[in-house]
Amino acid sequence: MHAYDVKLAERANAGNPIRVAVIGAGQMGTEIVTQIGEMQGMRVHVVVDLTEEKAKSGYAHAKHPVPVAICHSVKESEDAIRSGNAVATTDYRVATRNRYVDAIVDATGSTAMGAVISMDAFHYKKHVVMMNVECDVTIGPILRRFAEDAGVVYSLAAGDEPAAIIELYRFATALGFEVVAAGKGKNNPLNIHATPDTEREKAAQRDMNPAMLCEFVDGTKTAVEMAAVSNATGLVCDVRGMHAAHAKVDQLKHVFIPKEDGGILNRKGVVDFAIGVHPGVFLVVTTDNQRIRDGLVQRDMGEGPYYTLYRPYHLCSIEVPLTIAQCVLYGESTGHPKGKLTSECITVAKRDLKAGETLDGIGGFCYRGSIEQYEVAKRERLLPLGLAKGCTLKADVPCDTPITYDMIESIPEGMHVTLRTMQDMHLD
Repeated sequence: MHAYDVKLAERANAGNPIRVAVIGAGQMGTEIVTQIGEMQGMRVHVVVDLTEEKAKSGYAHAKHPVPVAICHSVKESEDAIRSGNAVATTDYRVATRNRYVDAIVDATGSTAMGAVISMDAFHYKKHVVMMNVECDVTIGPILRRFAEDAGVVYSLAAGDEPAAIIELYRFATALGFEVVAAGKGKNNPLNIHATPDTEREKAAQRDMNPAMLCEFVDGTKTAVEMAAVSNATGLVCDVRGMHAAHAKVDQLKHVFIPKEDGGILNRKGVVDFAIGVHPGVFLVVTTDNQRIRDGLVQRDMGEGPYYTLYRPYHLCSIEVPLTIAQCVLYGESTGHPKGKLTSECITVAKRDLKAGETLDGIGGFCYRGSIEQYEVAKRERLLPLGLAKGCTLKADVPCDTPITYDMIESIPEGMHVTLRTMQDMHLD
C-alpha cells in the first residue's frame, strides 16, 4: 500500500498540493470535490459542468470554502486561481489546458465527451482518472496508449467496483493464487426491460436521474463494470451476459467454480456477478499447494480447494482522490485496460425496435448493455454499447436481440468513433 498519507502531508507542508479538475458536477463529481476538501495535500481548482450554476454547486459542500469565480477562458481561470479563487466553468478546456491542474477526473458518463476530454488532457500532459467506465470499455486501450505516449497516467477510479475488484485481483495474483472468478454483488433489483419511466419514482426518492438508476437496474452498469475488469485482467465472461447466480457471501466459493466441482462455470478465469451479495466485490481463488491449503484452514478460510476473498464495501467517489494521488505521486494507475479488449459491452434491444428509429442513450428506452467476449462480438459484428447513441436503425430489431453494425445506418461522427476505428485497426 502506498504511503498516501505521508506523501500528501509532505505536499501540504511544502505548500504544493496536487491540483485537480473535476468534469461533471453530478452526484459523483460533487462527492469527489467534497472529499478532497477533507484532505490535505490536494485541492480542486476547476469544476466543469453544462451550466455555470451546476459547476459552481460542485463546491457547495466543501469544509473550507473559497471564492468561486465563473470563468470562460483558460487565461481568465489561471488569473483567478493565482488570486486564490476556485473556478467554475462550462468549457472543459479550462480544465484540460490549465497550467494549475495536474489531473483531470472525468465524471461525465458520456463516451463521446470522455474521448474529447482525454485526448485534450493528454496533449496538455494531464493525468486522466476515468470514472466514465462506459468510455473505458469502448476505447480504453487506445486512450491508455495515448496517455503513455504523452508520459501521463490513464486510470480507472478507486472506489468504483472495477478498481475494487482489480485491487483484489492484484493481491491474489501477486501471491500466486489462481483466480477462478472475479465478481461483484448486484446492488439493485435486476429488470432487463427497465426504463426511466419504471424507475422514475424510486429515482426521485434517491435524488437520482431516472436514466442513471435505469442503467443500474437493467443490468447495463454491471455489464460495463465487469467488461472493464475483464479488459484490465484478461479474465473472460463464461457466457454472454454472465450467469447472474443467486448467492450469499459464504456460498460464492461453492457457486462460482467449475461445474465438475459442483459450481456453474464452464471454465476458470471468468468475470461474473452475484445477486444476493451487497454491496461488496469478490474473488474466488484456488491453490494446489497442500501446505498453503493447510495454512488457509488455520486462517478460517475453509477446507478448500476454493476460497473467497471478499471486500465488503466500495466507496465510489469517496475513494477517487486515492487514484489521483497514485497517478501524480507514483505514476501508477489503480487499474487500466490491457493492450486490446478482452470483452465487449454489446447493445441489446430492450423492446421491439422499428427501422427508422434513432437509438437514445444508455439507461433509456431503446437498449441495454450486455457483455460478450471481444472475439465473438467482432465475429458477429455486434454494435459496441459506447457507439450506439444516435444511431438510426435500418432494420426491425426484436426485443432482447443484440444490435449489429448491419442493422444501423452509419454511426454519428465523433472523437470516440474515430478512436474506436483506430483501436480496432491498430490494437487488435
